[in-house]
Amino acid sequence: MTDKTTIATITETGDSPYAVAIAIAGRTLTGDEPVAVGGGDLGPSPFDFLTAALGECTAMTVRWYALQQTWPLEKVEVRIAHFKDGRQDVFEKTIHLTGDSLSSDQRASLMSIAAKCPVQRVLEGTPRITTFEYPTA
Repeated sequence: MTDKTTIATITETGDSPYAVAIAIAGRTLTGDEPVAVGGGDLGPSPFDFLTAALGECTAMTVRWYALQQTWPLEKVEVRIAHFKDGRQDVFEKTIHLTGDSLSSDQRASLMSIAAKCPVQRVLEGTPRITTFEYPTA
């Protein structure tokens, strides 16, 4: 959980009409669209990555808080469902907290903190997005 600038470089691969290589944090991931919408299904779609980012951030935020409190959280599992309700995007989070020694108050606090993960705050806020054309040589 940091305030550093994150840079991702996304480049078409030509492996399918929408396949891309995503270079980020010293790793390369593959993104694509499903066959049903003209892709090759070679990797997660943009909304798959967005959904996963929300779940990953939620799990990490819950774990971070449990560690700070030295609470006996054994495992956290987050399931995210993303769908459209008319024109509105909906993300439903289901969180499973494993830890027999967790009190009901601790569980309630962890569920509350789960709604405060940084990715959720961005999705609920109004981020500023600017677009520039990269000059060619």
